[in-house]
Amino acid sequence: METESEPYVRLATLRQLHQVMADMNTARSLADTLQTVADGVVTGLGYELACVNLVQPDGDLVVAALAGNSAAEALITGRVGSRTSWERRLTMGEAWGDLRFIPHTEGWVLDEDDVPQWYTDGPAPRFEDEWHPADRLFAPMYTPGVPGGSCGELIGVLSVDRPRNGRHPGAWGREALQMYAFQAAIAISNARLRANMQRALVRLEREQQALRASEESFRQAFEYAPSGIAIAEMGGDQHGRILRTNDALCRLLGRPASSMRRYSFSDLVHPEDIGTLLRTSAEGGRAELRLCRRDGTYLWVSLRNSVVADATDGPRFLLTHVEDIEDRKRRELQLAHRASHDSLTGLPNSAELRSRLGARLCARPAAIEPGVVDTIDAAYGYGPAEHTAVGVYDANGHGFDYRPGPEAFDAYDHHVHTVAPEGERDDGTKGLAVLFCDLDGFKSINDRFGHNAGDAVLIEVARRLGGDEFVVLADGLGRADAQDLAVRLRNEIIQPIRVDGRAMRVGASFGIGWAHCGMTADEVLQSADERMYIEKRSRPKAHRRAG
Repeated sequence: METESEPYVRLATLRQLHQVMADMNTARSLADTLQTVADGVVTGLGYELACVNLVQPDGDLVVAALAGNSAAEALITGRVGSRTSWERRLTMGEAWGDLRFIPHTEGWVLDEDDVPQWYTDGPAPRFEDEWHPADRLFAPMYTPGVPGGSCGELIGVLSVDRPRNGRHPGAWGREALQMYAFQAAIAISNARLRANMQRALVRLEREQQALRASEESFRQAFEYAPSGIAIAEMGGDQHGRILRTNDALCRLLGRPASSMRRYSFSDLVHPEDIGTLLRTSAEGGRAELRLCRRDGTYLWVSLRNSVVADATDGPRFLLTHVEDIEDRKRRELQLAHRASHDSLTGLPNSAELRSRLGARLCARPAAIEPGVVDTIDAAYGYGPAEHTAVGVYDANGHGFDYRPGPEAFDAYDHHVHTVAPEGERDDGTKGLAVLFCDLDGFKSINDRFGHNAGDAVLIEVARRLGGDEFVVLADGLGRADAQDLAVRLRNEIIQPIRVDGRAMRVGASFGIGWAHCGMTADEVLQSADERMYIEKRSRPKAHRRAG
């Protein structure tokens, strides 16, 4: 670089400097940019050595590039100097605009700090502006600041040494170095942005690849899963609408995927199971219910729901696993039926009869010791929690009950009471009639034709009773209705029964009892049984036997 003593600057030198700056802005990477900056000081500004010290994320400065001396490059490239030591350097010596010059007369105090540096030998200066080997010249690089304002953030420092002409740079040389540092800061900032963008693009591409791989894995798991899977929409006007189904679910319900998208699960569920479905859909979890197949039949399935949430919008989709449990459910129902029905006739057994009858009857409160406080639910054995009342009873079971609120209630108020007609005449009261049926002449059939014939008679009588119990529970009847029902049942039973080619007959005696609240199931059955024996004894023996 020419000195300022020359009346002009050679055009070739300006062209060379322009080319150096152009190279800085066209480097392909951040590392290439840093090395180009260091090389440009040597080739374009006329210094024998140049070093780029770059600010790291922690604030310290690392030697990122060096040009002009391979030995110095191997010695200090990659080494780090503390930010404190660098700030000390940038406040010492002489300020040449934005540059900082530390002459050899002051620089000796820096020989022992932690900033990486190299030492060059040379003779002592012979005149005032001659460069001394221990002189130091730094050009700070700042990010572009606000136009007309202060500089931006420090991103690095250019260290230069040994001008080729051996003299301190003059005004033009200082201005050129300062301008170069400014352009280098822009080039380094742009290179960093490009590097960050490239890293972000690489990271985004990897994430997209991972997402595509995840989506493909999900697609395969979804499509080829052995159990049915569906995705349904959540929220909005289309809440619950099925968006996608796999082949297993389509086969299970006998419906093509195109038609499944016209439905929601609420359209397919059995009416009795709609409440279970809605609770499960809103809360996730698992439920067992029935879904309608294309042919109109219902299939027992297990639904396992998972809410797929969006980080910003909340629940978006419902992922539903559908498993066929028809065989298991059928076995469970068969076991439950066997536990509550007679194995020969298929009719409800005695335990089921008492359960059905007891479900209609509310018991009177039992006597409780004086002063005992209990809840109505505990005393009566039923009642929802919101109807819980506190009762205080004396030794005879009399007492009162109350609950918090403006109104007290009777323990029976939430129960539809079963009442019985009063007297022997039909007074219009409709109640729960219990018809106790005894087969007349059945023992003689067992004795004469064997138990197989007796079993066949029982099966046929059960069929004629319409699938009901030999104890008939008939709700909503008056006295005349109950008597008429007994006559019609007797007339049906006495019809001949053919077993192994033989015609057999049995008669029937009915005792009509009436259930009302306050009675137990056993008391109701005992009452009907007693009336049956009264009715049996009141009829001639010949009329009782029909076989």
